[in-house]
Amino acid sequence: MIRLTINGKPQSVELDPNTPLLWVIREQAGLTGTKYGCGVGQCGACTVIIDGEAVRSCSTPVSAVANKKVETIESLEKNGKLSKIQQAWIDHEVPQCGYCQCGMIMAATALLRKKPKPTDAELEAAVTNICRCGTFQEVRKAINAVVKA
Repeated sequence: MIRLTINGKPQSVELDPNTPLLWVIREQAGLTGTKYGCGVGQCGACTVIIDGEAVRSCSTPVSAVANKKVETIESLEKNGKLSKIQQAWIDHEVPQCGYCQCGMIMAATALLRKKPKPTDAELEAAVTNICRCGTFQEVRKAINAVVKA
């Protein structure tokens, strides 16, 4: 039995400890905002925040998050109000297909919590997610809009 907290809700799962966290989030918790992209931790579509750090959930075994706090994209909206970064994504029309966007938003959220005014170099180092549509300039504009607000 592995215990963890997902979006503030305690969870207990009984499964192979090597099961990727992504599948626990999607299948056991029923939270489908976290996406499967590559399965090897490179693209970032599956990015979640674990105890304050942006982590690729497809390559993180559930055993590694025992007794930890996991946040998914679903945790950012509060009482019908989007987070600042989510609203900036809309205001700057970041998504095209949108598939990778939840992971990018989570990576950006983790960065801005630690470093509210990151440099461009810090932003590039922290948000390493891949977008096949090529919306990287819009991502940068959205994040910088939050930084300047």
